[in-house]
Amino acid sequence: MRSRLLWKILVIMLLAASAGSSSLLAQDTEDEQTNLIYGAQITGEISRNQPRSVYYFDGSRGEVVAINLRTTRGDLDPILTLIDSTGQVVMQRDDGAGDRNISIPAFTIPQSLRYYIVVGRFGMALGTTTGSFELNIERIGVSGQSGSALRYGDSVINNITNMSPQVYYSFQAQQGDIIDVLMQKNSGTLDPYLQVVNSSARVIAESDDIDGSGSLDAGISGLVIEETGTYVIVATRYGEAAGTSTGRYILTVAEADNSGLGNAAATALTIPLNGTADSEITNQNWQKFFAFDAQQDDLISVQANRSSGSLDAFVIIADSNLQELVSDDDGGGGQNAKIDQFRIPAAGRYYVIVTRADRQAGTTEGGYKLGLQNLGNAFDGVPEGMQRISYGTTITGRIDEITPETTFAFFGTKGDAITLSLNRGDGDLDPTLTLLNGQQVILTQDDDSGGGQNARITRYVLQESGTYYIRASRFSGTDGNPNTQGSFILVLARIVQ
Repeated sequence: MRSRLLWKILVIMLLAASAGSSSLLAQDTEDEQTNLIYGAQITGEISRNQPRSVYYFDGSRGEVVAINLRTTRGDLDPILTLIDSTGQVVMQRDDGAGDRNISIPAFTIPQSLRYYIVVGRFGMALGTTTGSFELNIERIGVSGQSGSALRYGDSVINNITNMSPQVYYSFQAQQGDIIDVLMQKNSGTLDPYLQVVNSSARVIAESDDIDGSGSLDAGISGLVIEETGTYVIVATRYGEAAGTSTGRYILTVAEADNSGLGNAAATALTIPLNGTADSEITNQNWQKFFAFDAQQDDLISVQANRSSGSLDAFVIIADSNLQELVSDDDGGGGQNAKIDQFRIPAAGRYYVIVTRADRQAGTTEGGYKLGLQNLGNAFDGVPEGMQRISYGTTITGRIDEITPETTFAFFGTKGDAITLSLNRGDGDLDPTLTLLNGQQVILTQDDDSGGGQNARITRYVLQESGTYYIRASRFSGTDGNPNTQGSFILVLARIVQ
């Protein structure tokens, strides 16, 4: 026993000397270090030429982990040593009496650092045992004590007392994360109060009582993380240090549905006009949101082309209230989607939503390249001062000797079926209606198809996207008949087919 104790002391001293700094440990084992992930099991071997193996993991303060090493072959007599990134030996374990396995059922991480697990053998380089082993590390929970670092999905229990009216927890978050934090009273008179503080010590969210819950529980829901970094949760009570309530609480921090950049409108990715973006659609994230700003009457084209997988792309343009304005499935050819020359109705923020055919119920997945183009203003080239109208517009005016005709401009999309009507309001006006293309070439004209002296053009299908003109005029008097005059009512409508 005395000999074995001396060997253990010697091993610890050797390890401490060889790991006197994190850089030295990293230098000695840089090519051999293996990342050990919580929940994963890894296999290794100790041999004559390799008396130790080094693994690392990133631990957060307050995390409770279990480390298990099991020998699987040979006569290996293992020793397990835990070293932090400052070079300090945190813990060292030998196998139990008569058992060549090592079990650490619950170890609380003291600081948020990188840790190294060194698996060696009794005697290290001077030892003689060899064999293979299995190693795993499990995260079994987190301490509820102040200063613990939480991860999404963690729940902790602690007390608010007059001696400790505030308890602090940290967590790491990525830009675009959407989080929920809940602090529930578990016992006592506690009236929970919550704050979330960013790395600049600014409170970015706080809560006293959850609206409509009828309880004193505090909750912060749907908090959007603007910057990647470390955040602090302050668990306290109403009145904080000056408050009087005390008791036990349960605190939970969780990632909300659709968390992550682009997975919700609140975390939409910004795509510049005339820019591109690469992304993907998966069963878990079946739609992506991109935001852009545009001016009234801008012509916007959007195309989503599949770049990998089986994706059958579907693309939507929505307004700032997520009201869908236009969509397309296969307009880009094949399984690609394209919206061509969509006219922006009003200046502001808009969203491109990229998804797949059948959306959430769809089955295709894969990568895509999204392109967004601003083709200019829909009414570029329209004479200055000419009134611009849109589908669903009703216009009133007057035709007389001073104003024998009036012309209006509108933007139409290829395939639109439109109806125009020009009706007399008063006087003896005999209206004439003319539709012209962007070069002001007459496409069709009517005098009295609207009944009486009214003019009407019915179900005219536009052959291309662009600017069109409507001319409201009158039937010219001939053979000594005077020209008619009076007020008119013009209606432009698109027929939904």
